[in-house]
Amino acid sequence: MTPPVDTTDRTRARARAGIGGALGPAMVAGVAYLDPGNVASNASAGAAYGYLLVWVVVLANVMAWLVQYLSAKLGIVTGRSLPALLGERFRSRGARYAYWIQAELVAMATDIAEVIGGAIALNLLFGLPLPLGGAITGVVSIVLLALHSRRGPGIFERVVIGMVTIIAIGFCAGLLVAPVDPGAAIGGLVPRFADAGSVLLAASILGATVMPHAIYAHSALTRDRFGRVDEGPERRRILRATRIDVTIALAIAGSVNLGILLLAAATLPGVAGTDTLEGAHAALAAALGGGIATLFAVGLLASGLASASVGAYAGAEIMSGLLRVRLPLIVRRLVTLVPALVLLAVGAPPTFALVLSQVVLSFGIPFALVPLVRLTTRRELMGDAVNGRVTTALAVVAAVLLIGLNATLLVLVATGA
Repeated sequence: MTPPVDTTDRTRARARAGIGGALGPAMVAGVAYLDPGNVASNASAGAAYGYLLVWVVVLANVMAWLVQYLSAKLGIVTGRSLPALLGERFRSRGARYAYWIQAELVAMATDIAEVIGGAIALNLLFGLPLPLGGAITGVVSIVLLALHSRRGPGIFERVVIGMVTIIAIGFCAGLLVAPVDPGAAIGGLVPRFADAGSVLLAASILGATVMPHAIYAHSALTRDRFGRVDEGPERRRILRATRIDVTIALAIAGSVNLGILLLAAATLPGVAGTDTLEGAHAALAAALGGGIATLFAVGLLASGLASASVGAYAGAEIMSGLLRVRLPLIVRRLVTLVPALVLLAVGAPPTFALVLSQVVLSFGIPFALVPLVRLTTRRELMGDAVNGRVTTALAVVAAVLLIGLNATLLVLVATGA
């Protein structure tokens, strides 16, 4: 029940895999690591604790590399997405629908962070009311999803990669004029916490980095690009190129996230109000000037638009894969978009909405991560691409750490720490 894909594009992509033809899907999935939730978490961490949590950003991206590669590999080897594979394995309709409900809630939470981020950016740049900005962000995501459905993955990937370029420039431009302390930044690679607040921010960074919808989406993106690839030299070439794709994408995403934290640590330490996107923008304007603040807002807008588009793609795949139904594009999109627009319309505080979204995302991570690890260890499904012992061990460790820290986030938020 997936959108039609041009098989000619698949053939060409396979033929080019050895020389970079596989590049692209990881960059699209990697947009999930550059969404407004990441911006808020990293800016808050740098402003509140300086360089203390540099190690968390690095660790999050290392774990994200493994998770995203496993998801990409699953799509290439099976020719199906993670939601579709899970939909096939649920024996009872009730279990399948229950799983779909939690996955759909995760998609809704994703939209909350991304649509609100886009709305805030449009408000900062043009003074648009938040509900109108949220609606514009949602419409752009629908247009890009329609582009993917009608024109195939190639043009969709190019548009998203263009937005990633804008994001990188917007969020990292301040580093050209802000003096970063190299010694302190290197010292931040030593794992440690200062207090409960630093634990909360560390969990928020991890929760905003490895997100369920990115896991669901990446397997579908490689399926759309390549279809099912049988055992043999061709599959080995594509998997090798995919590892490069994931490495490039996560290197870019990790560098931008680290840049945001370093910028905040260098220019905003102890500045009040930087726990909100609007406050971080105002503080950057005061510290580095209106030009840098405007670039930050432009980067935030590109972040909201790109991540909302990828989130919309993931939401559509979750619905088609688990429910095995094909619904009109606008219906699929509105299912996850409406809650975000309602929160903006009723005047819910954006910061509260972002925190709420991170809590829901933390709840959803085990439901995506555990099945991914389990499926990629099954030889009858993966053939010669099955995880080796070392890969499986590392995947289990990453899963335990991610689930544990996300559970910590839930506890800290619930207790008001």
